[in-house]
Amino acid sequence: MKFKDLRKKPWFRFISNKYVLISLIFAGWMIFLDTNSWLIHHELDQEINDLQDNRNYYQDEIAKDKTVIQKLQDSVELEKFARQKYYMKRPDEDIYIIEYDTVN
Repeated sequence: MKFKDLRKKPWFRFISNKYVLISLIFAGWMIFLDTNSWLIHHELDQEINDLQDNRNYYQDEIAKDKTVIQKLQDSVELEKFARQKYYMKRPDEDIYIIEYDTVN
């Protein structure tokens, strides 16, 4: 196919229009090469979504910790927490650890 035949095709005439060429170059520049490109905005949006997920997770954890702190204001609950979590005992108590031998 010769160049003269190619120039007669309607799609080639449309693409070789100077306004279309400038628009395509501008669009390519804005999507891939510019500092404010679509790719960079997409990455930043992903990072924002990740940070918002982290924020929601930590807010839930803070709410759980606040309820635990409210429970620990009571001395009975505080003692129960210390015994379960840190294996603490009263001075006059003896603790016996019983281990079971599991045989399959």
